[in-house]
Amino acid sequence: MCKPWENVSMSKAMTSAFRAESLAAMSDDRGLDILVIGGGITGVGAALDAATRGLRVGIVEAADWSEGTSSRSSKLVHGGLRYLEMLDFALVHEALTERDLLVNRLAPHLVKPVSFVFPLEHRLWQRLYVGAGILLYDVLASISRQNRAMSWHRHFTKHGLRKIFPDLHPNAAIGGIRYWDATVDDARLVLTVLRTAVEHGAFAAARTRVVELLHEGDRIVGAIVEDRETGERHSVHAKQVISATGVWTEETQSMSPSQQGLQVLASKGVHIVVPKSRIRGESGFILETEKSVLFIIPWSRYWIIGTTDTPWHGDFRYPAATAADVDYILERANRVVSPPLTRTDIVGVWAGLRPLLQPTSNAGTSAKVSREHTTMSPKPGLTVIAGGKLTTYRVMAEDAVDFAMRGTKVPKSSTDNVLLLGAEALAAMRKAMGAPQQRYGWSDQMVEHLLHRYGSMMSELLAAIEAQPDLAQPLRYAPDYLRAEVHYAATHEGVLHLADVMLHRTRLAYEMRDGGVTASEEILDVIAPVLGWDVKRCRQEAADYAKLHAAISVAAMMQDDLSAEAQLRTAVNA
Repeated sequence: MCKPWENVSMSKAMTSAFRAESLAAMSDDRGLDILVIGGGITGVGAALDAATRGLRVGIVEAADWSEGTSSRSSKLVHGGLRYLEMLDFALVHEALTERDLLVNRLAPHLVKPVSFVFPLEHRLWQRLYVGAGILLYDVLASISRQNRAMSWHRHFTKHGLRKIFPDLHPNAAIGGIRYWDATVDDARLVLTVLRTAVEHGAFAAARTRVVELLHEGDRIVGAIVEDRETGERHSVHAKQVISATGVWTEETQSMSPSQQGLQVLASKGVHIVVPKSRIRGESGFILETEKSVLFIIPWSRYWIIGTTDTPWHGDFRYPAATAADVDYILERANRVVSPPLTRTDIVGVWAGLRPLLQPTSNAGTSAKVSREHTTMSPKPGLTVIAGGKLTTYRVMAEDAVDFAMRGTKVPKSSTDNVLLLGAEALAAMRKAMGAPQQRYGWSDQMVEHLLHRYGSMMSELLAAIEAQPDLAQPLRYAPDYLRAEVHYAATHEGVLHLADVMLHRTRLAYEMRDGGVTASEEILDVIAPVLGWDVKRCRQEAADYAKLHAAISVAAMMQDDLSAEAQLRTAVNA
């Protein structure tokens, strides 16, 4: 009997062989139309935009895909409600349009609606003021060519609020307004956009650092890149180079000194993770604090709580959560949650750096800097893009490619109609999951987890399970993931190290109190045969990851950034 997934065409696998082939292709005599530097959401978006226009494009990333900033966000796809207070209506409308495009069409498996409550402390004026703002938020979301992806907002009394959020602190609010945005696993979004770009012909190589920009006179014509796995260097020639390096923007620009360029302010954002069972509630919360906006976000089997917003002056490679950051988040969250959260409730923590454009008039603060992006060319042949946010990555990518290729005849961007991998035939895949669910004894929650992460690409995991039935089993010490998922990470998702699996292909680093260290042995048993690792390599990978997790944990007990950063330096290779 034919199985629904047997005739499905398989996506291109990002293996170590593909990485080597990409480096060879990028450095051959033909050259590239565009070389993208930076494997965060903006960079992979630019690679997809360029590839779908028929351009020959390559992308390099110095670390793992999404590692720098795009895997450390608040996991939100949103319009930016607080930017209405700044009267930035165009930015909010743009973000809401992109949000609904992802939910409705481009990535409905990855991007899911979620509601938030804005708590009210004053009965009349605040309900009118905040209500008007949220009404405008909903109206701006409705002014587009597509159908609304979200429900309209709704007002609640204190009694009504406690029904949807039973663990609301008795003194937290006299009522509230519930509105809708969306959540996403940011690292998976980056990876899926990248793999979609690869499907359209892009070359891609992670752990490949740009060490020099190539010049012909005053023009940038490519870069020398270093393979961090082998130490080999490659000369990559390109008609245009796009730098999408976030907080490293000025470092990239410094390779070709110019009187022009963008200045980027690094702002540290910290989040904590607590089990879903710890807070009774069916909606998220948004809180305005004196320093930042704090979200309590329902996310998978957990709550994410954050973020902070403080200037970071240390090494961009080692942003670390401190005890002060964690205490700040707990104290603010406990203003609305009862019984209060404590450190013992926390199962994970992460810190990331937001790349914010720095206007000279606001050089000393990050909380007031606009998130709107800017694209410019400090030297002919080099396009630099910075600012923006996760939600508007597609617009940023389109702007970057348009700017880089200005004056040439290239097709217009079509990414508003390019479905990300896993989105096509999603409904059919959902219907087909009944048989494997029954056969392998998967729970409804497991099926939803798999469809959320892979969408119709689940057919590829099912094919692997057919060939190797033990992959259908959950990991012994991390049963929320199947063995098939870490196997697929090694066969298709560009894994080069164990940490890539723990931090970015799964979220075990933040979803387990030990960071998934106890699951490492079984994960290595699954991926080592695929990656060709021997016993010595497996032991080294396990030791490196355990050291990294320990350093993150110790850093979170330090009181200041400098001390926390020093802890990470002991575990992360430069």
